[in-house]
Amino acid sequence: MSLLSALVRAYDRLPKDIAPPFGYSTEKIGFCVVLEPDGSVSHVIDLRGDDKRRSPRMLAVPASPKRSGSTPRPNFLWDNANYALGIGKLKDANDMRYDSFREKHLEYLAHATTDELRALCLFLKDWQPENCQNYFDLAKPPTEGIVFALSKSYRNMFLHETEEARRTWVSERDRWIAVPGKSTERAICLVSGERSSIQRTHPPIKGVWGGKTEMALISFNSEAYESYSHEQGDNAPISEAAAFAYTTALNRFLSDRSHRLQIGDASTVFWADAEGNMAAEAESLFAAFFDTAADDKIETAKVKDRLEGIRNGQRLVNIAPELAEGVRFYVLGLAPNAARLSVRFYWESDFGTLTANYQHYLLDGKVKPEPEKKLNLPRLLCELAPLTEQERKLVLARRYNDEKVRKKIPANLAGEWMRAILTGTPYPMTLLSTVLMRIRADGEVNALRAAILKSVLIRNFNKEAPVALDPANTDKGYILGRLFAAYEEVQRAALGGNVNATIKDK
Repeated sequence: MSLLSALVRAYDRLPKDIAPPFGYSTEKIGFCVVLEPDGSVSHVIDLRGDDKRRSPRMLAVPASPKRSGSTPRPNFLWDNANYALGIGKLKDANDMRYDSFREKHLEYLAHATTDELRALCLFLKDWQPENCQNYFDLAKPPTEGIVFALSKSYRNMFLHETEEARRTWVSERDRWIAVPGKSTERAICLVSGERSSIQRTHPPIKGVWGGKTEMALISFNSEAYESYSHEQGDNAPISEAAAFAYTTALNRFLSDRSHRLQIGDASTVFWADAEGNMAAEAESLFAAFFDTAADDKIETAKVKDRLEGIRNGQRLVNIAPELAEGVRFYVLGLAPNAARLSVRFYWESDFGTLTANYQHYLLDGKVKPEPEKKLNLPRLLCELAPLTEQERKLVLARRYNDEKVRKKIPANLAGEWMRAILTGTPYPMTLLSTVLMRIRADGEVNALRAAILKSVLIRNFNKEAPVALDPANTDKGYILGRLFAAYEEVQRAALGGNVNATIKDK
């Protein structure tokens, strides 16, 4: 199954209270303007949370049109303060965002029949941006979205949630978001195989570490990427419904800590396709495979026992046969690349294969005495980075994914390593050279670095590498290596860690 098809299928399986329907998106909303039937403002409700950050409420609202260029493009029945209330006009009289919001709503709602939508029309006819000072601190104008409600029904629903508003949006959505002069031709969708309206510019992806706030997974914005005179999305026709589904599912996974990990520069999302509780159990196990901080989030003793059994080498088919055979699993790693996203890795298979490859990864890197954590991948990646003393303290405090540390991890290497673990293929050779370079630079040989070196030797070169010191080994090279290691440790104990030239160097 292709990546887009898998994401569309994942969207179809999301609970309806989590995934907004087609034509809607989940946005950060901070305030609700409550209107009287005559269009006057009754009061303004602060929808933000009581936490220190005053986090906005996440609401499903009509999806935003693509905004680019200088032409204002308002949202339907909600928007930011510049569009919905005209705060921008207080600084620049030529700011046309509120004007476009007002005129477009008055046009589309001219035949509204319900009190809610008629009240909004009356409000837009009389509202003056100067009135904002009665409800907001203009020194710190609101940055979150603003919705509307009617005084007699605001406790039950917002304007955009009323039945007439929903019907209007369904029937007028295409016209509302249409860009003047752009083609609306229909074509065969590469995902669904059905003839439908093609998404010209795909909805943005949000939440990828290291990139812009909004980035595109699929885009054609230059002639260099176009073919056969096609423009933008026509080069790879994806229907509007499929584009909405895959971006909604992906944005959901990126915003949900139970479905994402940070592996170096790769924002990694994962999901399971299974019935009942099997999907949630497989996802919990996977998170614990590659980030042992997730161990503490596992709530049931059954899952903890299964995780321990997997780490001890027991086959998944013997521990949980329903997970080994009945769960399809997907892992996707994304990294920023200018204004686009690049796919570091994409893997799909049954959960039994994934578990076997994970156990292979543990076995290859097994050393004694064992590191504090079971080959925690984010922790291992820290051994590849040239860290300062302050950054080392962050690692010791288990803040492996701190931005200062993450930036030092070699680009691409984390994704290549993760791909090799998932697929059970040889590790990237740059992994070996990077570890050796770090050892030469700082002189530190620890259990984690030894585990990485051992893994590469076994997997890439089919070498035999013991998990611990072998006192019975009489090989001269092995004995001399032990001797030099003992001498260097004595020298380090006597002179401290900052030794310019060790016995080995001389």
